[in-house]
Amino acid sequence: MTVIVWIVEGTWPACVDAARTHTPANADLVLLHVTGHEVPGAAHGAYAGLLGRARPDRDPGTAMEHLAAASAEQLLASAAKRLGRPCARQERSGSVEREVVAAAEGADLLILARDGDRTHLGPRSLGPAGRFIVDHAPCPVLLVWPETAPSTTTIPPHHRQPPQSPGHHPGR
Repeated sequence: MTVIVWIVEGTWPACVDAARTHTPANADLVLLHVTGHEVPGAAHGAYAGLLGRARPDRDPGTAMEHLAAASAEQLLASAAKRLGRPCARQERSGSVEREVVAAAEGADLLILARDGDRTHLGPRSLGPAGRFIVDHAPCPVLLVWPETAPSTTTIPPHHRQPPQSPGHHPGR
C-alpha cells in the first residue's frame, strides 16, 4: 500500500498523525511537499523588468528558491520525525495542486488537510488548492481537519424551496 501525505506549513502535523493512525505499519509512506513557482517567479520577473539582466547573481528569485528548498527540507524532516516510521520524502515544484494530483497517480491513498475556512463545516473549509486536489485525485482521499473540527452548529440552516405548482412559471 502506497500512501501520499501532503505536507504543508501549518497543517502537516494533522496529516502525519492521520497517516500514523489510519495506515498499516507496513504501508509505503511518502511525505510530499510542493513549492509553488509564484513567489520566486514574481521576484525573477520584477528583477529582470526593473533592473535588467546584467547581474543574474543578484536576482532575488534565486535566493527565494534556495530559501524555499531549505524550508521544504526542514518541513519534511520535521514531518518524518513526527511520523516516527520509515518513509520517503519527495519535494516537487510547480503548480501545487497539479503536482499533488500527479504525485498521487498510482497511490492507494492521499492524505491532506483542509486548507480553507476552518471555522465552519462545509465546502468553504477547502481552499482552491484543496478543492482541486479532492476533485481530481486519482485515488481515495483522506481529508482531515488540522485542528478540532467545528461544531455541527456551524452548518448553515437548510433553506427549502417551496414546492412549485405544476403550472407555475417564475418570472412571467
